[in-house]
Amino acid sequence: MNFRKFLADKFIPVVISLCAWLIIWDFLSAFHIKSGQIFIIGIIYFTADIIKTLWEYFRRKTFYTTLVSDTETLDKKYLLSAMTESPDFYEGQIFYEILCETNKSMCDNVAEYRRHSTEFQEYIELWVHEVKLPVASLLLMCHNNPEKSEKYSKQLRRIDECIENVMYYVRSENAEKDYLIKEVSLKRAFNASAVKNREELQQRNVVLKTKNLDITVMTDSKWLEYIMGQIIGNSMKYFSDDREPEINIYSVETDDNVILHMRDNGIGIPTSDLPYIFEKSYTGENGRTHAKSTGMGLYIIKKLCESLGHDVKAESVQNEFTDIIITFGKNNFIKFK
Repeated sequence: MNFRKFLADKFIPVVISLCAWLIIWDFLSAFHIKSGQIFIIGIIYFTADIIKTLWEYFRRKTFYTTLVSDTETLDKKYLLSAMTESPDFYEGQIFYEILCETNKSMCDNVAEYRRHSTEFQEYIELWVHEVKLPVASLLLMCHNNPEKSEKYSKQLRRIDECIENVMYYVRSENAEKDYLIKEVSLKRAFNASAVKNREELQQRNVVLKTKNLDITVMTDSKWLEYIMGQIIGNSMKYFSDDREPEINIYSVETDDNVILHMRDNGIGIPTSDLPYIFEKSYTGENGRTHAKSTGMGLYIIKKLCESLGHDVKAESVQNEFTDIIITFGKNNFIKFK
């Protein structure tokens, strides 16, 4: 709290006080009071006024300095009212009560928003589970009659993939409530993802090459299978027509990490698009020219990896390859226990 600004704010009261003293001076002079006595009265008058002003300043300074300091240091500013004590001067008490009321109103609004958000999430998850049943039934019917329903089967798989994306996107908003971290075999997780995409892999004659996947990492098995499935699906969208489609899946183990590579020999990603491919709804040049893309797949992968504590990045050379790299940290506590 700046003392100069405080005095400037008190300009009108100071002027009134000086005018009052001039009136007192004239009044005392009219009664022939000696100037020395008037001077002593003036000293008492102004000393009392100065003490009152200083007391008022320091009384407010303690409260407002603490308030500003707490505001600057708090990471979550909305907790300010909980950190602030009610002051001992009336104007400050009014401000404190307003601060508490506004904070309460904000908390009520946030609680209401969270309730609606939770209800919507629960509805979406219920809808996803309900709609997956008829889709699964139709896929089974297409599998039993492959000659007549190959086109239908392809479209149903696309619908099933979109439904799954919706479910994982909704869950990624509250990821910590849905995952279970434990040791997971990379080989088992990849096999599960490959089996899920088996029909399309076979139709496109995709060559899968694996190496050094007999390693366990600390992650959630269901989410890792989904991440791998999404990467495989992305690779199949952007294969090149002038060479045999191929996906290489291998891992590299270091002292601190396990690094998983999922590398295809597709059309690659333009250098200008590479920094933005994990951003929400970013489709880039390939998404506009080679496939109908929503730009959500890699965004969801990024969010899930962040929630699980993994790092994900991409390397690519246009018309040569795309390599999605996931880094898993090792649990040294378990290792050395």
